Amino acid sequence: MANAVEIIEVGPRDGLQDQDVTLPVGDRVALIGKLVEAGLRRIEVASFVNAARVPQMADAEGVIAALPPWKDVTTIGLVLNERGLDRALATAVGEIGVVAVASDSFGLRNQKQTAGESVDMAMSVVRRARAAGRAVNVTIGVAFGCPFEGEIAPSRVVDFAARLAEAGSHEIALADTVGVAVPRQVLDLLSAVQREIPQMPLRCHFHNTRNQGFANAYAAVEAGVTRLDASVGGIGGCPFAPAATGNIGTEDLVYLLERSGFRTGIDPEKLRAIAPWLAGRLELAELPAMVSRAQPFPPQTARN
Repeated sequence: MANAVEIIEVGPRDGLQDQDVTLPVGDRVALIGKLVEAGLRRIEVASFVNAARVPQMADAEGVIAALPPWKDVTTIGLVLNERGLDRALATAVGEIGVVAVASDSFGLRNQKQTAGESVDMAMSVVRRARAAGRAVNVTIGVAFGCPFEGEIAPSRVVDFAARLAEAGSHEIALADTVGVAVPRQVLDLLSAVQREIPQMPLRCHFHNTRNQGFANAYAAVEAGVTRLDASVGGIGGCPFAPAATGNIGTEDLVYLLERSGFRTGIDPEKLRAIAPWLAGRLELAELPAMVSRAQPFPPQTARN
């Protein structure tokens, strides 16, 4: 489809993983079902991590087992190590997502590995997942900046991306894990990665922590990226980084893209309806995303 942008929904994983309220499996399955009904077709549904560290992601296997066998929906399960991959491969999850990081300090806190070790691990996961017949993508975390080390050398991100592409990842995502990027930086880093691995599909994952997430998302689209992560209601962040709030809201991103002439295949009204339901389950008055709190536009009377 011309001018199509695929939105990968990360709310059931990245969105829920740092919430104070842990949703039971039934509510997590219901959330995923509502997202599918709204038109999302690639969804991070679970994370195969230690439940003692991230209790919000407990019983990933139960979530996946309870999902209907949708024909046109790709479910993604996140893994941080080979033990997580073993768990994921024992389920029917459609795609494996694995995280490498661009900073030693962040990697040691997030997954007890240096940056180089995380890339080596991710390459092994990619090869094993492909051998098992699963699609696999890699996200390079803190690609635009680290909360502990500050600036990240673009050359390091480019080198890591090239190694992961060679290992066989079918997609590489650049993640602004703590929301420090600005559009010029996004354009420069994407250009450098595209020059190095021009045939590799790229995805971007932005946080709105410093109110730059949507500008960065639009910059990525202008640079030719057609795959963007977002979280329904704008919930989520990283539990291993200080004040790393602010995934960009799916409904806000859909509004931005659709009003700008792009097509997402998502029903905005069905999507808008999820936020108040989810806020109630999370015992919150409202969620961060803005579109679900605003009046629909164009107004209903103007459409009739």
